[in-house]
Parts: sequence; structure tokens; C-alpha cells
Amino acid sequence: MTLPPKVTPRAYARLAEIGAAPKALRVAVEGGGCSGFQYEITLDEPSADDLVLEVDGQKVVVDEVSLPFLEGATIDFSDELIGARFTIENPNATSSCGCGTSFSM
Repeated sequence: MTLPPKVTPRAYARLAEIGAAPKALRVAVEGGGCSGFQYEITLDEPSADDLVLEVDGQKVVVDEVSLPFLEGATIDFSDELIGARFTIENPNATSSCGCGTSFSM
């Protein structure tokens, strides 16, 4: 059984702040980037085969192909001097690049 990713309260709060609903934050893993895989984070409509994580009407979705790559990961929102963005802390990644969106396993 694959452990689903966790979503922090800060990430859900940011989705509410930007008025994301009825769309969802889609977190996907694709081949590419400087380390072999990269995260694709978009606002999208949930699909029937997506894992839907929901709190207070705010949704984060992960497609079934990306789910094994995100097992046990934490999806968060970071607001720092260098910028604000959704981040992923992935225990499955053996290395990542400086941009934070590319990783290897």
C-alpha cells in the first residue's frame, strides 16, 4: 500500500487565500529536469482516478502514476524573501537540484 503525501495546513490556507476552489492543486511527477524527474504543480480540475486530499473545501490531487513517487512526501507552502511557492519535501528523492523542482530517485 502506498502512503499518500501529506499536505500542511499552510498549503491548504494558501489555496483558500488565492480562491483555488473549485479547482484543485495538482501535484504530478514527470520525467525531465536536471535531476531526472521534476514536479509539475498546477491548478486543475480533479479527475476520476486522482487521489483527492481535501480540507475545508480546498483540494490537492495526485494522479495514480505520480503517487508512488510522492509516497510519504509533504506538500507545503513557503513564503520567503526569495519568493512564495508550493514546496515538496520528498523522502524518496536521493538528490535534488537547487531549484527544488527537480529530483532523482
